[in-house]
Amino acid sequence: MNIRAMKSINCFFLVSFLFIQSTTLAQAPPAPYGALPSERQVKWHETEAYGLVHFTPTTFENKEWGYGDADPSIFNPIEFDADKIVSALKAGGLKGMILVAKHHDGFALWPTKTSAYNISKSPFRDGKGDMVKEFEQACRKAGLKFGVYCSPWDRNNPVYGSFEYVLAYRAQLTELYTNYGELFMSWHDGANGGDGFYGGARTTKTIDRSTYYGWDTTWAITRKLQPMANIFSDIGWDVRWVGNESGFAGETSWATFTPEPAKGFNTAIPGNLNHEINPFGTRNGNNWVPAECDVPLRPGWFWHPEQKGQGKSSSQLFELYLKSVGRGAALDLGIAPDTRGLLDPEDVASLEGFGKLVSNSFKDNLAKLAKIKASNVRGTSFALKNLMDDDRNTYWATSDGVTTPQIMMSWKDEQEFDLIRLREYIQLGQRIESLEVDAMIDGAWKKVGEATSVGACRIIPLGETIKTNQVRIRITSSPVAITLSELGVYKRASL
Repeated sequence: MNIRAMKSINCFFLVSFLFIQSTTLAQAPPAPYGALPSERQVKWHETEAYGLVHFTPTTFENKEWGYGDADPSIFNPIEFDADKIVSALKAGGLKGMILVAKHHDGFALWPTKTSAYNISKSPFRDGKGDMVKEFEQACRKAGLKFGVYCSPWDRNNPVYGSFEYVLAYRAQLTELYTNYGELFMSWHDGANGGDGFYGGARTTKTIDRSTYYGWDTTWAITRKLQPMANIFSDIGWDVRWVGNESGFAGETSWATFTPEPAKGFNTAIPGNLNHEINPFGTRNGNNWVPAECDVPLRPGWFWHPEQKGQGKSSSQLFELYLKSVGRGAALDLGIAPDTRGLLDPEDVASLEGFGKLVSNSFKDNLAKLAKIKASNVRGTSFALKNLMDDDRNTYWATSDGVTTPQIMMSWKDEQEFDLIRLREYIQLGQRIESLEVDAMIDGAWKKVGEATSVGACRIIPLGETIKTNQVRIRITSSPVAITLSELGVYKRASL
């Protein structure tokens, strides 16, 4: 055989070998598991924390719920500055803002064509103001996402309770969806029907909230005009209420959810929210409906002068962050401007400190300094380096059938840390059911932390500062192969 022929044969075998190797290493991704998030829900998870701003004539009445009878002339915040309010939210690390464009009192913060009870009847901007527009523009300028809350209950509208009002409410949503750019949320709560002013008829109107608004038709408007807006409601469409207004999710928190009928309501009203009935969502639920943890910065959702000094501290907000965002949910923080149209300086300071705590605590990922290995890797496309590239769209995965792998980290020098952060690649579902964290202490492995659900984000506070040069993460239960997009080891910052 001549040399040229031998080279051809060798080349053939080399190409064949490389082809076999490449097909082995470039494995297909794991199959999806269970209910999956939509694109808009994935973007919502990435937002993590945002503000909910309450500011209507109710602020000037020093009430929590306006009755619907306040004279529009009292709404005159002469120092109002949307840029200053939004800047305070941004300093707090919040990535979005939802404006209460209309609360239960029925007063619209934009010059709506659907009701005379709106901002154009107030002295604000000489009756030519549009507070929704000012907040929206301030958010765009600051790089925050913008959303709206338009209360379905209207204690001022004389036709509330009739189908005529439902048409007016849909028209209000259409105005908000059409005139204020892309929205990341359309927020609705469960306060519907009761006593009110109703155009002067001081009475009580009762509706069946599961059928009156025709939600299928009403929210079809959302889907058409704002396809990337997540619908929040206590019923649960894209995002569900966590079941409390204390700002935390359950220790175990599933993003999947199967609604169950609440006592006294039909199947449209779920009873299995985060209270005594079910604090966890639904493992292997039919739909991806993650929880939002809403909580006011002050005791009330609206500003009250007597609550000065009672707002949550930066440290308290950070603890709520760990128990909301850190449990796969989102933190929705209630913000209340005062009668000047500004935030109280103590609220601004609290937000700023909170933002610094989050930013500084998660600034330096010690895992990036470690030598890292795993008991199993699916292939080069799903390598361990994907855990540290700050990209949620890349991930480490295990081979099919490998459901209890370990990740080992080692450092040349001893490290100090007290927080572990994990993220699953949720586009393929919520998979992990439990895990444990071990540290090498005094020459032996010691369990220093554990968790159940992971999902979009799981932050595990270790309770005390751990000093070690070896850590391992052991997945102890999962029905399918693992997909993790981030592994972080951090030291909690202080103010």
